[in-house]
Amino acid sequence: MPMSGSWATPGNMARVARGAEDLGYHELWTFQRLLYPQGHPMGPAYRDVHDPVVTLAYLAGLTSRVRLGVAVLNLPFASPALMAKQLASLQSVSGGRLDAGFGLGWLPEEFVASGVPIERRGRRAEEYVPLLRRLWTEETVEHKGEFYELPPAHQGPRPPVAPPILLGGSADVALRRAGRLADGWISSSREDLGRIGERISIVKEAARAAGRDPEALRFVTRGVTRVRPSGAPGREPLTGSFEEIRRDVDELAAKGVTEVFHDLNFDPEIGSPDADPGESMCRAEVALEALAP
Repeated sequence: MPMSGSWATPGNMARVARGAEDLGYHELWTFQRLLYPQGHPMGPAYRDVHDPVVTLAYLAGLTSRVRLGVAVLNLPFASPALMAKQLASLQSVSGGRLDAGFGLGWLPEEFVASGVPIERRGRRAEEYVPLLRRLWTEETVEHKGEFYELPPAHQGPRPPVAPPILLGGSADVALRRAGRLADGWISSSREDLGRIGERISIVKEAARAAGRDPEALRFVTRGVTRVRPSGAPGREPLTGSFEEIRRDVDELAAKGVTEVFHDLNFDPEIGSPDADPGESMCRAEVALEALAP
């Protein structure tokens, strides 16, 4: 979805969402960036980013079939009770179309702004994910853990079906956590797609060791997609002509990826705050049609 830069307007979101649904796309994806520290070198795609939960609620009212995903919400920035409430409502108003992707966060300034320490965020996730599931499925929930405490309470309305939980992360410990706890794994915008098969193997091995079926897991790849002339020397995966990009998607599938989503926000010619929004949208709509499943 148009999430960052000058092209990320409500009108363009509506055009992309409806166009994607008409073309048979499986899912619309969003991402989160809480803030952009002054002078940070992370790049223009992160400078002006809409809130993903609000965006998905807006898209839920514009569409009827296509699924709605976020890759990813950073768990430490909101309490489990608040997160469970927001996503349960989103799952309900969308008719059960939500895929909830979560990460740990990595930007120190965002932790300062959220009032939580950056340390031990992995252990925090181990407690957070099961508590989310309990809030979505149990009549009364009581919890007293290392990071969170919940008095005996009912939270409703519970979603008709709990959203699938997908976890991000690239360190081995994060990959193993996804295999043990989640319904799948989501790669980051910085993932080395040439080695993604190795990442998937680690997730599957952890699932198998936990007594789970590794073949039931989803492996979702953020495709940082840049449409460029074909035959460029040293071409990276998902950069090139439409034909080259489609072949790259097939190769990712052969490595175990179950879903690829094309993220144009990370193309500076489209997702930059300085890009011409009309030209960005024209390029995006051409790509939307050419890369349709």
